[in-house]
Amino acid sequence: MIRLGPQGGRLRTRLIVASATAALAALSLTTGAFASHPEVSLPGSNFEIDTDANLKADDPAPSIDWATVTEVRKADTASGPADESFGQGTKEDTAVPTVVDGGIPPNKSDLKFFGVYQEGGTATGFLNLYWSRVQDPTGTTNMDFEFNQSKVASSNGVTPVRTTGDLLITYDLAQGGTHPTLSLRTWTGSAWGPAANLTGSGKATGSINTSAIPAAEADGLGALDPRTFGEAQIALSAIFDPTSCESFGTAYLKSRSSDQFNAALKDFVPPQTVNITNCGTVKIHKVDDTGAPLAGAEFTLYKDNAPVGGSRGAEDTATAFKCTTDANGDCTISNVPAGDYWVVETVVPPGHDGAADQHITITAGGTVTLDPVTDPRKRGAIRVSKTEKHVAAPTGSQPQAGVSFTVNGVTKQTDANGQACFDNLLFGSYTVHETVPANYVGEGDKTVTVDNAATCADSPYAGETVSFVNVPLTTITVSSTSQVPGGTGSRISCTGLTPDPADGTPNAFDDTSEAYKDLAPGTYTCTVVIDP
Repeated sequence: MIRLGPQGGRLRTRLIVASATAALAALSLTTGAFASHPEVSLPGSNFEIDTDANLKADDPAPSIDWATVTEVRKADTASGPADESFGQGTKEDTAVPTVVDGGIPPNKSDLKFFGVYQEGGTATGFLNLYWSRVQDPTGTTNMDFEFNQSKVASSNGVTPVRTTGDLLITYDLAQGGTHPTLSLRTWTGSAWGPAANLTGSGKATGSINTSAIPAAEADGLGALDPRTFGEAQIALSAIFDPTSCESFGTAYLKSRSSDQFNAALKDFVPPQTVNITNCGTVKIHKVDDTGAPLAGAEFTLYKDNAPVGGSRGAEDTATAFKCTTDANGDCTISNVPAGDYWVVETVVPPGHDGAADQHITITAGGTVTLDPVTDPRKRGAIRVSKTEKHVAAPTGSQPQAGVSFTVNGVTKQTDANGQACFDNLLFGSYTVHETVPANYVGEGDKTVTVDNAATCADSPYAGETVSFVNVPLTTITVSSTSQVPGGTGSRISCTGLTPDPADGTPNAFDDTSEAYKDLAPGTYTCTVVIDP
């Protein structure tokens, strides 16, 4: 079964077919319109299905009628050589009808217009239809409205390809009758299925005009003689399965030669593009906190089961409806049955925080756009711990305060505990650079990868850590003193070391003292040669 989506519409022209892309205007339903004249509308509808069918609203708002709404309207090809009809015994079960041009079918309806208007939502709304014809032929009135899922023309080049689940609403009125029998059939793949009598079940109603309708009251259809205009109303709940999703892209009207379903088809109004669906669409645009598009985010719809709203709970269940954002940060979830849902980010791109759940309400034929949905980039922290080797300390080392470290262009000094912390760092790799204090040797730059969300204020701290240890430098002085003034000369040298200040005569025996500065801990060998 199918379910119609939010309301399609027509441009209010009198000479050309309305735009097929116009959406059917939504109308909130509360109670039915107050009727001061005879109506046969279904309970809960504000749309006037008049006992004597017409197009004008006879009662004040909230009553509506064809002249006060924007419907999908299609006109037939003008009578003449180009006017299409069915031929060669075409019947409803003929998968590809035979289309012929020229002439009015003998003693049968020469169709002029049909219209479609959806009132309200799929659970409580109504599908309203009308037809008009040139003259009132003798015999029964048998009109069929066909709704097709496909917009692709069949091999006859006119009527759409039929798809399993297509819809046929039949309007059968006895000769001289005023209230038709409306039935529903669905296409099985090779034929129309059995008829469901909607009128008998109280799910549909209809009428025909028994009085002439002047052109001024015909909403652009032209003056209408008695019995040349009929309308119908069907409860959407009778034709839609709320658990399935279907969309119909075309509709057209045709007439049968008798009230027998297998009777030959005669005239028809060519197909009109429509947007009839019981489903909606969700469009998502994903960005990071700079507004840049974000790819790779997966969103899943969760059905918001009672109680509706508030926050997502255990009673809300995941559906199969999901999408993943592309390089432009966009993704679309189509064919979503009407109802309440949570949009949940189920796969978050690396290095980002996921967005909060968002509650949405899908209406038939409607589109919910979430733009933007922002995933802030994750940020972390690096805490530097600085110690110095110190022989005089009980443990042989101690925290070193006042040492400058630079991370990502920001410089901080270690505190009394020898620590400096940098946060608000996007996930990634960072170089930690120390400005080594005088008289110490440092460890050089270190690279730290930030991949944990954290701030410096976290307790306990959850960010990255890196340690630096500085070692004090030493100066050694080697001296040589003759016990007899002027009695001996010495030459002093240390392997691999350069004295400070430099020795200008390193090979001469003129050294009394040599200093070697900025020495890291280690073993050094010095040689003193005395007046050999």
